[in-house]
Amino acid sequence: MAMHPKRKKKLILVLAMLAGVGLIVGLVLYALSQNINLFFSPSDIALGKAPYEQRIRAGGMVREGSVERAQDSLQVTFVLTDYAHDIQVNYEGILPDLFREGQGIVAQGKLLASGIFVADEVLAKHDENYMPPEVTAAIDQAHKASVKAEESAQ
Repeated sequence: MAMHPKRKKKLILVLAMLAGVGLIVGLVLYALSQNINLFFSPSDIALGKAPYEQRIRAGGMVREGSVERAQDSLQVTFVLTDYAHDIQVNYEGILPDLFREGQGIVAQGKLLASGIFVADEVLAKHDENYMPPEVTAAIDQAHKASVKAEESAQ
């Protein structure tokens, strides 16, 4: 029993359209997954939870006494901490006016395999008492983890 030529053409057309829609949806999902900026605390990064060479956000406090500025360029290095773990951040550019040691910040950039975070953007909030919610949560989580570790060590 052979299929009618008109039905065969309609079937091929419908299958081609479905394949085209599937391809478009796949490409859109792939593009969206590449643009997601995942947030990681210094503890997450130190424990190897953050991907290398992928754009991520890292947040924490700028460790007191850790900011070093190059004399001949806009290169700045500082340590980002959640008081459980530290990571070194390298940044080239003009820092926000409110950037200072002891301040909560969020940096966007890539984590190198060496463990150094290379930021291409540093964000600091206007109110000095304000801390980004992700940073507050990361510091609380790191504090709870260190308290549990101390209790289990005793």
